[in-house]
Amino acid sequence: MAVTSVNSPSDIYYVPEQSKLPIFASMGLASSVIGLALILNGHSAGTMVLMCGFTVFAFVLWCWFQAVITENLAGLNNDQLKSSYVWGMGWFIFSEVMFFAAFFGTLFYVRNFAVPWLAGDGTHDNFTNSILWPGFEHTWPLMQTPDSAVNGDAAAMQGPDQNMGLSSAGSIWGWLPFWNTVVLLTSSITVHMAHTALKFGHRKPFYLWLGATVVLGVVFLILQAEEYIEAYHHMGLTLSSGIYGATFFMLTGFHGAHVFLGTFMLLVMFLRATLKNHFDANNCFGFEAASWYWHFVDVVWLCLFIFVYVLA
Repeated sequence: MAVTSVNSPSDIYYVPEQSKLPIFASMGLASSVIGLALILNGHSAGTMVLMCGFTVFAFVLWCWFQAVITENLAGLNNDQLKSSYVWGMGWFIFSEVMFFAAFFGTLFYVRNFAVPWLAGDGTHDNFTNSILWPGFEHTWPLMQTPDSAVNGDAAAMQGPDQNMGLSSAGSIWGWLPFWNTVVLLTSSITVHMAHTALKFGHRKPFYLWLGATVVLGVVFLILQAEEYIEAYHHMGLTLSSGIYGATFFMLTGFHGAHVFLGTFMLLVMFLRATLKNHFDANNCFGFEAASWYWHFVDVVWLCLFIFVYVLA
């Protein structure tokens, strides 16, 4: 299975055996994307295609990680391979930064350019507004779409009744995004405490802090689900309620998916640590990679909290 030996020098690189897993991973991801596209376009088969694709991809990840863990426990990972793991995780997080940068860029463009232009702001002759969208005014959050401004209540796409911003909250203590922020920032502290405990060889505090982080991740997901229920049923804020609804759910929805993934990663690390006694101060990259990802998720949420909620 391995090309190098247990005591291989660091200048000899580890070459894994040939594997068909990348092919199945590509098939699973492609099926997931196709299924999501079908769901968004109203096709009944979309859910089945999405679940099949997700199941295939999850199985591939399981096999892949199992192989990596087995190789590491066998002592096959030399210094050069461990360095490649660090760089790989770094580039993965960087790609995630660019992913969210695209959506934040969309929010910035829509809020500062597209919507004002439709309302005639910043134009010399006000042609766009007076000819195409008479009566549409620039506001954010966008509570009235251009279609509803022109066609009235008969428009197919209506704006929401309320928004999720701080200005619309009756009290900050009953405002779900505030508590989501408290929970996620607290989880960033607990995962750091878990890392510190592991570095000093304190196993029980490591288990305690890591378990607390997993619980806080689950609490965040529950609160976000409650927020979505409130948005859909009490505020009329949906994915179809104009550009504000679209940007809100795309940003918060993808972030929620990343929180789910991060919580699952930390849960796996917790089970490995408590059931298999994995990780020590000098051999804990799996946990460190999951904690890096979790800190990244926290930073993204802070940006969301500021630009989507507070400045709404």
